[in-house]
Amino acid sequence: MKSILKRTGIIVFLLLAFSIAQGQHKVQQIIPEKTRVLFVLDGSGSMEALWGKDESRMDVAKRILVRLVDSLRVNPNLELALRVYGHRYSRQANNCQDSKLEVPFAPKNHNTIINKIKEIRPKGVTPITFSLQQAANDFPTAQGYRNVLILITDGIESCGADPCAASIELQRKGVFLKPFVIGLGIQGGKALDCVGKYIDSQSSTSFNKVLNESIETTFAKTSVSVELLDGNNQPTETNINVTFLNNATGTPAYEFVHYRDKLGRPDSVMVDPVLSYDIVVNTLPPVVRKNVNIENGKHNVINIPAPQGSLVVRSEARGNSFLVLVHEKGKSELLNQQRSAESYRYLAGDYEIETLTLPRRLFTVSIETGKTKTITLPPTGLVNINTISGGYGSLFEILENGQTKWVCNLAENASQHSYNLLPGSYKIAFRVKQAGGSKYTAIKNFEIKSGQTLNISMF
Repeated sequence: MKSILKRTGIIVFLLLAFSIAQGQHKVQQIIPEKTRVLFVLDGSGSMEALWGKDESRMDVAKRILVRLVDSLRVNPNLELALRVYGHRYSRQANNCQDSKLEVPFAPKNHNTIINKIKEIRPKGVTPITFSLQQAANDFPTAQGYRNVLILITDGIESCGADPCAASIELQRKGVFLKPFVIGLGIQGGKALDCVGKYIDSQSSTSFNKVLNESIETTFAKTSVSVELLDGNNQPTETNINVTFLNNATGTPAYEFVHYRDKLGRPDSVMVDPVLSYDIVVNTLPPVVRKNVNIENGKHNVINIPAPQGSLVVRSEARGNSFLVLVHEKGKSELLNQQRSAESYRYLAGDYEIETLTLPRRLFTVSIETGKTKTITLPPTGLVNINTISGGYGSLFEILENGQTKWVCNLAENASQHSYNLLPGSYKIAFRVKQAGGSKYTAIKNFEIKSGQTLNISMF
């Protein structure tokens, strides 16, 4: 019986170990195979304007959009919906809530969408912001879909609201990915660039092209590999956390620890082609590449210089542990805090180092690619100070030029004080609490050597 239990335990252990190993290699950041596309169509009165010789903007939009929706029947991983604004009330009514989900998401609803598109008659104003906010309720909550919004408009917001802020907020909440905004000959259409990826179409031909390209982008298989270059522009840097940020919201879209195989090749990462990205290489300090140009539907290789070297600050004596503050040269912001004897990698460059020893020491160092910069401090000595009773006083370092530099204050309510000090010359200035004047201040100079224990009595 014991042998059976033992064998069973071994099997369970092996299965658990296998599942853990599998989990470690599992790709966590997966692009859903299914996509929802919400068309948000401008039905405002200005869509009646001629666009070309004998067609209005609405006629062109209807013709091309109907053809596109009809062609998407063959994609089983796609669901469509249609929202229209500015089509139910006249311009004089100035109804800034004139927006309606005319056809909700559903499988095989192409005919319903086509018929509804054909019915639309331009009438009113352009409540883009309200329509975006309402679109948050248009996408079903079921998981496993990418939500894409395509806005087709011939005008900018006419209701005094902020479509850019609304779009970014909804993207941050994960309601939809970065929208496509297709402008139909808009004057000042770049004002909508912050709503999403703005594409200007100046004719019916270009509208057909950009609308089809927008749809193709949503399905393009796009991958990226990042080459991290050393100081010789060779792709040898690796094992660094890399983050792809959605550059509209600033939030992480993909994150991974950079890897190179035995042949020195970086692995590939599948990215969603709908988004635009900033890439952050999380070195110290980080390297940021803004608005990275990623070509949809192909493999992209992105070269980012990230040359690094190492810094070690240590004591000659074991057990003398202390903290080290690291700043980029000329910058006040703290870059990193590391412990003594700990090796940290930094971008090649100049840094200012401060050791939290007594007294503190400041260094300016240059980190070189592929090299380790080591700063070594001498062993400390121990000074024990007896002040008889509590009082007020400070410890100063006496510099080579005779000037003094404050090191620390003595504890007010203690009569025994112990400090590990770097070798050097020092001075104590102290007055007991009960003393009746500053003339009772005691001054004592002393020198401490590495490894020395020194006992000092102030009175």
